Amino acid sequence: MYKILKTDGRAKRAEFTTVHGTVQTPVFMNVGTVAAIKGAVATTDLQQIGTQIELSNTYHLHVRPGDKIIKQLGGLHKFMNWNKPILTDSGGFQVFSLAGLRKIKEEGVTFQSHIDGHKIFMGPEESMQIQSNLGSTIAMAFDECAPAKADRKYIQNSVDRTYRWLERCKKEMARLNSLPDTVNPDQMLFGIDQGGVFNDIRIDHAKRISELDLDGYAVGGLAVGETHEEMYDVLDNVVPYLPKDKPTYLMGVGTPANILEAVDRGIDFFDCVYPSRNGRHGHVYTKFGKINLFNAKYETDTAPIEEGCGCPCCQNYSRAYVRHLLKAKEMLGMRLCVLHNLYYYNHLMTDIRAAIEEGRYAGFKEEALYQMKTYDKQ
Repeated sequence: MYKILKTDGRAKRAEFTTVHGTVQTPVFMNVGTVAAIKGAVATTDLQQIGTQIELSNTYHLHVRPGDKIIKQLGGLHKFMNWNKPILTDSGGFQVFSLAGLRKIKEEGVTFQSHIDGHKIFMGPEESMQIQSNLGSTIAMAFDECAPAKADRKYIQNSVDRTYRWLERCKKEMARLNSLPDTVNPDQMLFGIDQGGVFNDIRIDHAKRISELDLDGYAVGGLAVGETHEEMYDVLDNVVPYLPKDKPTYLMGVGTPANILEAVDRGIDFFDCVYPSRNGRHGHVYTKFGKINLFNAKYETDTAPIEEGCGCPCCQNYSRAYVRHLLKAKEMLGMRLCVLHNLYYYNHLMTDIRAAIEEGRYAGFKEEALYQMKTYDKQ
């Protein structure tokens, strides 16, 4: 159940109640692709740094260890020891990212495994079956994430097929949820709006998928090559055509600035690998922008990554020490940076929710964006 508590312009402050707990939105989902956050971060750490919801990848877990094994072990929540909501993506993004290893037909997509090359077939029914075996809180519909700059004819055909796939996903999800041995009979289904940067195609698709009365709606196929301005333009045009009484999820986005702008356009859910990926390379986020701890000026810097930050890294260690760990290729260095970045993202969302509640989001966004540009990044 989705309940809007406050609006401020187009920004929404809401609660989304699931069988695995209530999510306060806007929210950033911490990405644990293979049921783990890269950088030696455990689910017990996620609890400590304020994570509300974790995201795992359908395709990767199907390939290894196998969704049937996870079902046998009691489902993904039990497997990874996480008692809060989990969203699983559908495998649709791999249709885009593994372009050299796949073939798309009406029935579904044939992949070559990126691990050993064996053939995998995944269509709407298979994606739903895998996600049902995982027992995630929210399953994403199987779609094609077409390249942002594909031509209009390709995009239109892709969107039409994605809609047909969504109808099949909905039917299969209802069947799976009714089975006596299903891991999570309350599993939710989110549909995905596609259409590249063609606003008329996206709006038409948004209208069509809205009629299916799903549990939530995502805007997909962005952050895949278009400019930030093009992405914001799509959101300006499309979000008003998605149901107001359902959560809206912008897939794979993004930077703190992207999130601030997208919240202002009515987005509730976000996910991105940036905080963990950048953290593993010594790039850490602060309210004044991103800094690179490999820079020589931090060699004797006794300050924490960010003054006043409550994360386990900033509470205990200096920039100089974390830089030393990174230079020495000690895993602890990566782990501390990832913990800091995820804490930063989770608590940016806390601040965003408070600003919307208090009716000051426009000013908050403007000040936050200004501060992010003030840091000396050299």
